[in-house]
Amino acid sequence: MAGTRVKARGESALAERFAVFAECLLTGVWIAVASLGGVTYPAAFAAGARHLRRRTAHESGGWREFTADFRTALRGGWLVGLAGWAAGAAVWVDVQAARAGLPGGPLVGAVGVVALIGLVVAGLRAAAVWAPGARWRRLLAEAGRRTVLDPAGSFLIVGGLAVVAVSAWFAAPLAVAVLGAVAAAAVAVEERYRHR
Repeated sequence: MAGTRVKARGESALAERFAVFAECLLTGVWIAVASLGGVTYPAAFAAGARHLRRRTAHESGGWREFTADFRTALRGGWLVGLAGWAAGAAVWVDVQAARAGLPGGPLVGAVGVVALIGLVVAGLRAAAVWAPGARWRRLLAEAGRRTVLDPAGSFLIVGGLAVVAVSAWFAAPLAVAVLGAVAAAAVAVEERYRHR
């Protein structure tokens, strides 16, 4: 049953941490599969983050709960995904302008890339706190404020994204599993911010 506490198994601290790490890797695969729709990645990260929050709170939940959360998050999340692709396309145009040698192109390209990174971080922070019934517009507005007000946490998420990029460069299948670690990093950053 979703939301019920799992009885403590008497695991050592090391075993518990390894179990959370393994759950992050599995969640990364789930996120990757759920993101195959192209515009479904915000809902996939939201469902993955919610799954990891349940796991760290020692509540039961698995693929069925992830799928139910994904479907619920998808109701407004697909619009967020579409907007993300539009922002990415705009930055691509900026970078092409910078490469073409247009006056002011390098500055516009750099500002565009930094803004895109900020939007990705805000999106991940919004997904990390998503819960059924939450509105994406409000989540994104609040996450945007936290992205600016908590630069250390935002930098940690950027570091997680860098790990995914390096993993993809090193071995593409590794990047799939690491997506769960990025979701876990966003959850941890949000938890840290909440307790400041």
